[in-house]
Amino acid sequence: MGMKLIPPSQRSQDRSWPIAEPQSSGLHAEDGAATAKAAPARRLRSGVALLLIAAGGLLAASLVTACSQLTQTLTVDFVYVLSAKAAGANQYGEINVYEINSESGHMRQIPTSPFPSAGRNPVAEAVSADYANLFVVNQDDNTIVQFVIGSDGKLYPFNTVNTPGIFPMAVAANKANLFVVDTYEPLPLCSTADPCPGSIGVFPLSAGGSSSSAPCTATVCIGAPAVNSSVSGSYWPLALSGANASHVIVPTGVNVLASGSYVYVTAYDSSVSPSVGYVFGFVVGSGGVLTPLSGSPFAAGVQPTAIASDPSSTYVYVTDFVKGDVLGYWVVPTRTTSSSPTTLPSGVTCPPPTPGGTPQTGTTTDPSGTLCTLANSPFHSGTQPTAIVVDPSYSYAYVTNSLDATVAAFSMSSGKLTSVGTFSTGLDPVAIGIDPSTNHFLYTVNFLDNTVSGFELSTTAGTLLDSQGSPFTTDAQPTAVTAIPHNGTGGGIQP
Repeated sequence: MGMKLIPPSQRSQDRSWPIAEPQSSGLHAEDGAATAKAAPARRLRSGVALLLIAAGGLLAASLVTACSQLTQTLTVDFVYVLSAKAAGANQYGEINVYEINSESGHMRQIPTSPFPSAGRNPVAEAVSADYANLFVVNQDDNTIVQFVIGSDGKLYPFNTVNTPGIFPMAVAANKANLFVVDTYEPLPLCSTADPCPGSIGVFPLSAGGSSSSAPCTATVCIGAPAVNSSVSGSYWPLALSGANASHVIVPTGVNVLASGSYVYVTAYDSSVSPSVGYVFGFVVGSGGVLTPLSGSPFAAGVQPTAIASDPSSTYVYVTDFVKGDVLGYWVVPTRTTSSSPTTLPSGVTCPPPTPGGTPQTGTTTDPSGTLCTLANSPFHSGTQPTAIVVDPSYSYAYVTNSLDATVAAFSMSSGKLTSVGTFSTGLDPVAIGIDPSTNHFLYTVNFLDNTVSGFELSTTAGTLLDSQGSPFTTDAQPTAVTAIPHNGTGGGIQP
């Protein structure tokens, strides 16, 4: 603490402390009177010493408490917000880094924030499973930049890889793989002037470290992209078949289930009017190799914009920008035998086993990973929904409605969504996240007014309350948000 405490036992003997000492007078006729006069002085000295001891004890206790407080922190999470507006000599985007106060939800930028995104037009981001790495997608450079995250939340550029396709726009990560969705396949003629369907690529992730045998010194290392032997390339096309094979399919989002078994990409057919929405599903195999699910793509409204799944890998939710809805799906689980039918929950409808056939109810023979429509789906959200998040600890889902400038809150029961209210945000919310440490704070990125709206969510009702000081300023044109728990443990406030 930089302060030395003098023990109380020493203070009574320290001549610098103003305690009067009685004067000795020798033995003579007045000794009795002198002794009588000295007794009150001794009692006074004893009382003063006791007071000093008590005061010293209180001071020591208060300093111990202060030291204890200083060795702990109220920072519960670090939040990372991308801003696409070019800045600096390299015209890179920016990454604003905030710390969240565990008591008030207040967001404060850390020292030296913002950090350059190490590329132009950052549009998407994800964190590694150990919360020690941040992956940032820079669309105009066709790159993913890996940042190592310091214990204080600061970012350190570590590695850069090129995406397999053209103009990456979405990313997801789990312990084993890094998934990236590109606007166009990597074909010579694909461009904004001559668009083609999008694609998905996969980079396997492996453990790094200080060992000489580790592939890199970061905690997570990005490997060479997985290869799709059917196209002799490192990508899987997001394309229709048959008469619609030439249609331009525009991807909008990606989600990998918590189980890691399946990955889904939302997209829409821009070659028809009105557009038609889809979810492309893939089995995730060894080394990140993907296999398209039988029956994929699955119908998904008019123009899907975002996708999320619950922690149990049972339900998937997709926002429809045009209809203002949330589409709910039940994921067909792994069967004990491939030939045995799966019993469906009440009201769930699965795609027909053959195109043009009758949708399946009661039971299904569709393969594991198939998306089946939930009863009562779709669920209305608001005008032009853009992003969705499912609380991993509590049964709630939240959707940003860009034109309404609101967050729609839903409770979840057997996959069904029930509205619990809407709450105001800044203008044009385009991304949303929940703090991973306590799952108690929620934030939206608001593109048009360059802010982050912070909320404290009720874990019993799902309602939202503005965080102290919300909204919080970002750099221009914020596009994405993600977060890590403080000290990377997910255990709340850490020493």
